[in-house]
Amino acid sequence: MQFSIKKLLPHLLILVGFIILSLAYFNPVLKGKAIYQNDIVQFIGMSKQQKDFKAATGDETYWTNSAFGGMPTYQLGAKYPHNYIKKLDLTLRFLPRPADYLFLYFLGFYVFLLVLKVDFKLAALGAIAFGFSTYLIIILGVGHNSKAHAIAYMPLVLSGILLVFQKKYIPGFLLTTVAMGLELVANHFQMTYYLMFLVIILGIAYLVDAFRKNMLPHYFKSIGVLVGAVVLSIALNATNILATNEYVKESKRSKSELTINPDGSPKEISSGLDRDYITQFSYGITETFNLFIPRFMGGGNSEDVGKDSATYEAFRKLGATTSQALQESKRAPLYWGKQPIVEAPAYIGAVILFLFVFALFLVKGRLKWWLVGGTLLSLLLSYGKNQPFAFLTDFFIDYIPLYNKFRAVSSIQVILELCIPALAIFGLVRLFNDFEKKEDKLKALKYATIITGGIALVFLLFKSSLFDFVGINDGYYRQNYGQDFIDAIKADRKTVFSQDALRTLALVLLSAAAVFMFLKEKLKEKWVITAFCALILFDLVGVDRRYVNNDDFVSAVKMNKPFEANEIDKYVLKDTTHFRVFDLVSGPSKPSYYHNSLNGYNAAELRRYSEVFSFYVSKNNINVLSMLNTKYIIAQDEKGNPFPYENDDANGNAWFVKTLEKVNSADEEITLLDSLDTKNKAIYSYPPLAKMKDYNNEFVVDSLASITLKSVKPNYLKYKSSNSNNGFAVFSEIYYGKGWKTFINGKPADHMRVNYILRGMEIPAGNHTIEFKFDPDVVKTGSSIALAGSVLLGLLLLGGLFYEFKRNDIPLKE
Repeated sequence: MQFSIKKLLPHLLILVGFIILSLAYFNPVLKGKAIYQNDIVQFIGMSKQQKDFKAATGDETYWTNSAFGGMPTYQLGAKYPHNYIKKLDLTLRFLPRPADYLFLYFLGFYVFLLVLKVDFKLAALGAIAFGFSTYLIIILGVGHNSKAHAIAYMPLVLSGILLVFQKKYIPGFLLTTVAMGLELVANHFQMTYYLMFLVIILGIAYLVDAFRKNMLPHYFKSIGVLVGAVVLSIALNATNILATNEYVKESKRSKSELTINPDGSPKEISSGLDRDYITQFSYGITETFNLFIPRFMGGGNSEDVGKDSATYEAFRKLGATTSQALQESKRAPLYWGKQPIVEAPAYIGAVILFLFVFALFLVKGRLKWWLVGGTLLSLLLSYGKNQPFAFLTDFFIDYIPLYNKFRAVSSIQVILELCIPALAIFGLVRLFNDFEKKEDKLKALKYATIITGGIALVFLLFKSSLFDFVGINDGYYRQNYGQDFIDAIKADRKTVFSQDALRTLALVLLSAAAVFMFLKEKLKEKWVITAFCALILFDLVGVDRRYVNNDDFVSAVKMNKPFEANEIDKYVLKDTTHFRVFDLVSGPSKPSYYHNSLNGYNAAELRRYSEVFSFYVSKNNINVLSMLNTKYIIAQDEKGNPFPYENDDANGNAWFVKTLEKVNSADEEITLLDSLDTKNKAIYSYPPLAKMKDYNNEFVVDSLASITLKSVKPNYLKYKSSNSNNGFAVFSEIYYGKGWKTFINGKPADHMRVNYILRGMEIPAGNHTIEFKFDPDVVKTGSSIALAGSVLLGLLLLGGLFYEFKRNDIPLKE
């Protein structure tokens, strides 16, 4: 098979264009700057201890003591042996962050449309529309990198699936395997889970089509090929998947053993997250029009309305200086939808939605139905708890496996973010297609213009009678700033509403004009594509830059080391013993950057620790804080200044207790922690290991009995014990039974969970060395599977390429 440079050249030029666009949008990276991403800042704080350990020893630790009292690092960027698919991912992300993710958006969608046999020029246009969709840019701005990562590979997964259904079994199998492997590398299982819904809808559309065309054998053969590809992609990511599956059972995303809340009220029994937590970010029904008119609901919680705004004048009347009023007017609370926090609207684009509606009247067949089906399901599920569609979310929470493991239901709109631009591009494909009747194209244009332009016009003319522009947080602002301030905010909400509705109307009319001029043979195809490229870039980039722009970039040094030690941190760091810090002042992750902290920032901390935190730690319960060996509590003094209070009653690293008592339930165990004399008594609700006996004993603890910590690393603890009697020791370390291995004098021993979250073990009389090593079997097992999967994929790639070249199945010769 001979390669034709002439055929490859357009695609290479397109890829170069994508690189230029990515770097142009995030151009400060060319000056060595980094985008300030709040979530990544928190991640840096959480992961510093493990990175420092790797830098010092060259080894990976799968446990950190720096956050939530201690937790596995599986969701904190842990690196695993033989994860070769990750190396491929890093190769594809060769651009500076976050330009690398934008490039992946473009690349994945471009390949997706090429597989659907779209001309490369329209495929590039679709890729631009997808990549610059406002939501996809916003998540890069706030630091939802793993979410962006997973979304970027979604179109590639669909590409592989479509190739298989197109009877290109070998390339389809290989692309599906690699793309799905990359999708799983992103480690955002919520996005991958949502992708599964779209794949199911696609599969149903192809099944119906296969039944009608009497092609069921091909359909089920394709399903078999795809199942094999998915299994192999899972093998490539076996370590991460197995570790995550093991951990999630112990995280707060799993079913709680408690039947009570911290206030004693009955707790809703759920196998996953609480329903209210899942649906907290439910997309408002009316908010749907944000997809079409960017600031339909005001935009975000912090909008820049400028000096010529009612908000600016309101702050001036409240006594603010010119500079203060100007500063406050840059973060006006214009959002008036139902979600608690919104950074920016999930704007897809007036031009793209015009083309989407245009396509609805021209595109026929299975492609249309699975793209429309994905759009509708995504939209309806994003409404969450909002009526009249709450029943659908309730059904999915109650009956669809794993749906209750994920929060922020509005984020399922990533599916429509993919489907809408795809169908929109097919509107242009049909426009340029000679097989479609001109009358049908004109009719589609008329309907699309009336529907989209009419909606924008109605909202523009009748906004005051249709909406009250009242937000859910307005009561707070009224109480603190007065009614005049609320009136000013509402005035600015109306202003931006009108501005963006007019903007959308103009873009719709310009889009319609481009189509009309083509149909009247006044404009050639290449100029129509050029016009739509300009319109889409103006439309989407114009809105994107309101929320993610050069102002969000800081020096790379500041981003790589976002926290600066204050005097309190320096004071605490002088203490070289092993202890914990509870910081009530510095935010979630700064304490983890410098100390072994009870704080943290992660959506999946250990469930039992999260419960103890809610019951006691968050309320400064000194009994529980002492049990956790909290030596320093950083709070505010009488003058409101941060101050390190030293807890002289902290229990220490380990201690012998006089009594070990079994209680009847998890409820009783956590309730008793409030008054439990933890220095002398330990409790448990059941032995965590089946081979362990029930304990209910009294122990003799004389004044000479001691247990002392001698060596500590994130994944290793060494103690020396001395006791003339058999004893039971409690360790102020978080219990996690899936990896911590215990040894007494070098011989394996058992330990158990006590006091709801701590470790305890029986120690015989005499002098002994006790060691805890975090050596999870799941990493060894997963790494072996990943190695085998990588070798198999390599062999299949070589065999597949040889077979395809031999058959000359890809005719690249002119």
